[in-house]
Amino acid sequence: MPRNNKTSLIQKIASQAYATFTNCSSSAIEDNNKVFLEHQADLVALLSDIRAADLKIAPPTKVSTSSPSVPPVTYMHICETDVFSMGVFLLKSGASIPLHDHPGMHGMLKVLYGKVSIRCYDKLDKAESDTERHFDPPLLAFQGDDVRRAALRSSGQFSELSGPCVLSPFKDNLHEIDAVDGAAAFLDILAPPYDPDDGRDCHYYRVLQTAGKKSEQSGDDEAWLLEIPQPDDFWCGGEPYPGPEVTI
Repeated sequence: MPRNNKTSLIQKIASQAYATFTNCSSSAIEDNNKVFLEHQADLVALLSDIRAADLKIAPPTKVSTSSPSVPPVTYMHICETDVFSMGVFLLKSGASIPLHDHPGMHGMLKVLYGKVSIRCYDKLDKAESDTERHFDPPLLAFQGDDVRRAALRSSGQFSELSGPCVLSPFKDNLHEIDAVDGAAAFLDILAPPYDPDDGRDCHYYRVLQTAGKKSEQSGDDEAWLLEIPQPDDFWCGGEPYPGPEVTI
């Protein structure tokens, strides 16, 4: 019988991600912004079509019982290169991925099943007013370099019918993700991948309080964020990826 040479959708996404994010430094994007945006639009279009069945995954058939030994989130590794990483995060019902950052990185998130709530923030440039923070009395102890001004860029819910959530080094770079009304899964692309040795380590944050004003830089709602260790109630396990093979 003839061999089926049809390219899978996830392979097309991986190839397009490689083309999109190769040489995607800030200066390179500024110098050739039109080409980058065209590549990115093609990638968004491909991601908009991906479904759980394309990766041979499906929502759980029963609600899993919570246990301290069971990770609230698991990850299916698909592929990683120096240019990007790609995999699937699976969130159990009620699970959350805490507020975290993606230093110098682009990202795309496409829900495969279920529904997630996503809140995106950006750190703001340090300002003179940072030394004159008007916290409520219980928050005075948090003053220091670990506290940063931030802007709430966006907040919304995403399902498998939604387009991808897109972040860049410049906008929506910090986000928190909550599973809504049951389990959820999403395809995740980061470019370049996390690499602590190259200054791309993951940091976690907690919202101390809203600043009660709009950012002069963007007009978005301001907040104060405290950098914290990885929360004790969050960790990520692993499980095998059952979908089509991806090669780059």
